[in-house]
Amino acid sequence: MKILSSWLREFLPSLTVDDHHLAEDLTLRGIAVEGVHEVEGGHLFEMDITTNRVDAMNHYGVAREAAAIYGIPLMKIEDDCHAATTGDGYPVRIEAEDLCGRFTAQVVRGVNVAASTGLMAERFAQLGQKPISNVVDVTNYTWLAMGHPTHAFDLDTLEGAIVVRRAREGEKLHLLDGSEKTLTAEDLVVADEKKALALAGVMGGWDSRVTESTKNVLVEAAWFDQAAIRASSKRHGLHTDASHRFERGADFAAAPVANRYVVKKLVEWCGGTAEGGMTDIVVSAIEARTAKRPHIAMSAEEVRRLLGTTLEGGLVSADDIEKYLEALGCGLRPAAIVGTYEVALPSWRLDLEREIDLIEEVARVYGYNRFADTLPAFSGGIIALPHVEQERVLRETLRGLGWSEVIGSTFCSEADAATFAGEKGVVAMGNPLNAEAGVLRPSLLPGAVTMLAGNLNRDVREARVFEIGAVFTGSTAEVHEEPSLALAAYGGARATQTISERDALFFEMKGAVEGLLAKFAPVGVSYEASPLPAWMEPGRGARVLRGGEEIAVIGELSAAIAEKRKLKQVVVLGEVRAVKLLATPLRTPLAKEPSRFQAVDRDLSFLFSDAVRWGAIESAIRGVGAAELVSVEPLEIFRGKTVAEGEYSLLLRIVLQAADRTLREDEVTGIVERVTQALASLGGKQRA
Repeated sequence: MKILSSWLREFLPSLTVDDHHLAEDLTLRGIAVEGVHEVEGGHLFEMDITTNRVDAMNHYGVAREAAAIYGIPLMKIEDDCHAATTGDGYPVRIEAEDLCGRFTAQVVRGVNVAASTGLMAERFAQLGQKPISNVVDVTNYTWLAMGHPTHAFDLDTLEGAIVVRRAREGEKLHLLDGSEKTLTAEDLVVADEKKALALAGVMGGWDSRVTESTKNVLVEAAWFDQAAIRASSKRHGLHTDASHRFERGADFAAAPVANRYVVKKLVEWCGGTAEGGMTDIVVSAIEARTAKRPHIAMSAEEVRRLLGTTLEGGLVSADDIEKYLEALGCGLRPAAIVGTYEVALPSWRLDLEREIDLIEEVARVYGYNRFADTLPAFSGGIIALPHVEQERVLRETLRGLGWSEVIGSTFCSEADAATFAGEKGVVAMGNPLNAEAGVLRPSLLPGAVTMLAGNLNRDVREARVFEIGAVFTGSTAEVHEEPSLALAAYGGARATQTISERDALFFEMKGAVEGLLAKFAPVGVSYEASPLPAWMEPGRGARVLRGGEEIAVIGELSAAIAEKRKLKQVVVLGEVRAVKLLATPLRTPLAKEPSRFQAVDRDLSFLFSDAVRWGAIESAIRGVGAAELVSVEPLEIFRGKTVAEGEYSLLLRIVLQAADRTLREDEVTGIVERVTQALASLGGKQRA
């Protein structure tokens, strides 16, 4: 963003510091000036304003910051506005009251449309702003001055009252950039009685534009819902100066001021005359939520506790607190408890919500660079944070298995929340910057899938990623936060003679989860094939139970979701309830001397009903209580031809080894017979 120092000084007539010191002081207060360039009459500041400080994205907003820093008077923008007029205003009707909280309109007649000249043309040239015509340029000049978007309609093209409404599904609108957009019922439009005139908060319409033949205009300044504007802007691929400001939160109280500012410049620079009064329609429910927010309780003692005991060499006094906050536009009044205040928030500071925000403002305006460089006294011992060691083990284990750690967004869309978290309650954001990230994530999987899609789009042939982070459930009123672990993988699985690449990828995920569980105190692990979450491909996943309680789910992403996200490879996901795992003590490693005696393996082939799962088979074999049983593993599963429907043939291998002797054949035979009997108890039929 570009700011002219000469324009700032117009709002700050008593400012005495030079431009370079001004730039430095603004930067030290969080209003970053990244470059200073000399121009005629002063300097051009290249600014980098953070997203939450939309109030400072204009000349008057930066001047307001400078006034607070130096404790000097700030010219009131209202003093440079057209005087209030009387008479009937232009008729306006707000139908979409949830999306338009305020709408002002003023008729100006007799304007002379021409090229801009004088001060406006000079400032446009210095700021790199493209001039259009003097009337249109006045509206752009206004948002450069005070940051609130305005628009001028050719009055003679309007048919009846202004109506602020939702667009009709499929309604067409020809915009100022020459494009024609097909609107949806989610779009907000400014219309007359017959047609849509503008895509509200984004761009004006072609048919009501100001042209060389325009003589009369209707000036509009309004407040539109930021989430709705963001959605429309993204939906139609339009990012404009107006949408940039509205989607970050406009000042509810600024609309009438901006309107009268435009009117004054039209009268002075374009030869117009204001006619009738200014229409100002206010939706009280929106006003209460924005311009009339509840006061914040603030304690002077809390300021001292957080900032230290001194400012400017003395105790932090009530005068210090009042001086800095009132300079920023806050109103303070003593509360019932001595040393506390009720702070009224300025309408333009939507980022101030809590006491800590106000304390930060006191520190910021005072100057972070002015605090003493002393470390706080500390006499206590070091207290280990809970679960740090468990998290370290999780990360090291997965990295050792070849998985890469990623960090995803804390937010996701409502659609993703519903897809990956089912019926868990979601926490909606009250003021989302992006409609695609409108809720706190109830699962880590949406972010993991998005990252895999990004890798696939860049022709990365395989990926193994994991994330450890917080997930949020509940509601806006009651948020429940807990740690979670997500794993996601595609490509690179090694097929064997008996296992397909698709199955190998699943087993790799299963192995990773089992490897993690093996690091914790031993508790029996089992698997269940149902019920599975909705995001999983039917029949291609499992619930992992630890001690009979679900600890994780693993499985393939459903084909429908994969197709929607343009994932052209099989993706396997896993989600571990880390909150349960982190509360479990780690396994104590035990060193065991390997046997010096030969191991013996035996392959057994059995027929089983499809209802018999591997977990039951493994448990039955280990349940025979043979100390010599070292391992048991499945080798091959076969269905079809000689195997009846509803059954499968399983080839498995058991490995036997004693620690103190070579096993005799009769010992091996005895153990095999016990295993055979155990499998028969499951309905297994031994095959030759």
